[in-house]
Amino acid sequence: MSTTTGPDAPRTFDEGVREGVAMPTDLPDDLGSAPCLGAESLIWKFFGDWRTHLFGFQRVAGTENSIEQLAQGTEDHSIFFTDTIGRAKRTGPPILSAVYSEDPYGWGRKVRDFHRHIKGTMSDGSRYHALNPELFYWGHATFVDQVLYTTDTFIRRLSEAEKAQIFEESKTWYELYGVSARSQPQTYAEFCAYWESMLEHFRPNATIRYATGYLRKGVPGPRWMPKFLWRFLSAPLNAYLQIVVVGTVPPQMRQICDLPWDDRKERSFQRFAKIVRALNPLFNRLPLRVLYTPWAAAGWRRVGVDPRRLHNRPAPTPQEVAR
Repeated sequence: MSTTTGPDAPRTFDEGVREGVAMPTDLPDDLGSAPCLGAESLIWKFFGDWRTHLFGFQRVAGTENSIEQLAQGTEDHSIFFTDTIGRAKRTGPPILSAVYSEDPYGWGRKVRDFHRHIKGTMSDGSRYHALNPELFYWGHATFVDQVLYTTDTFIRRLSEAEKAQIFEESKTWYELYGVSARSQPQTYAEFCAYWESMLEHFRPNATIRYATGYLRKGVPGPRWMPKFLWRFLSAPLNAYLQIVVVGTVPPQMRQICDLPWDDRKERSFQRFAKIVRALNPLFNRLPLRVLYTPWAAAGWRRVGVDPRRLHNRPAPTPQEVAR
């Protein structure tokens, strides 16, 4: 257990988040030698893949907003309720740019500075601030989980060594933002324990209930279309959402959002995921601009590396290397 004292001393999530104090950090003295992610990293390989975003969008957004302080910040300061899709479009590109651009620290600080004025008071009178280390790290952790979960579920199985590598790379990713890392776990095992502990903090709230309404009620149809016709046309889409999208979120989130789940749905979800993983060799034949988001594709082109040929098999275990 660390004996560090002062503002950077470790806190439990409940202790730290209720301080509601922003804790930004300075840029490294020498940006030229500061650590950043690159083509050799597993985060570069998998984060910008469209499958990570198409299959992981509800998991990352939902787990973020299942924590009441983050949900309150969304409700108080965001246009989430009036322009949900627009908000998602404005959130994703800066984070992708922090990973893949030529100016990762510049973009990382922009992401941080978007949150400087997101602060307020909870219903119990406690404060929150988006740049509080416990709250900001939770937001980052949901993206780390997105990479780990969607890769292992929909792209290819990851070895334990690769999962640990992705977590180690995520420390560099977090450093780009310039917020105190006092709440950041130090090992992959600690991250897994941290994630499980945070799931127990999930609480129902207006933000997450609104964000998952389409999963409970079905996708709303265009106003000009008769309702009976839309129910017929949207049946396959809603079936997909209720199996695949609901299948990606943790059980704790299903519970607070009243999203029904059972063994039959779980088996269907696992069959679907297995089929998508089996198609990975075909996905890796797609053009770069089709397989990757524009920000990721631009990064790969800039460094002159073809990611479709990289990291397509799990890294060997130490036992396999010893053989």
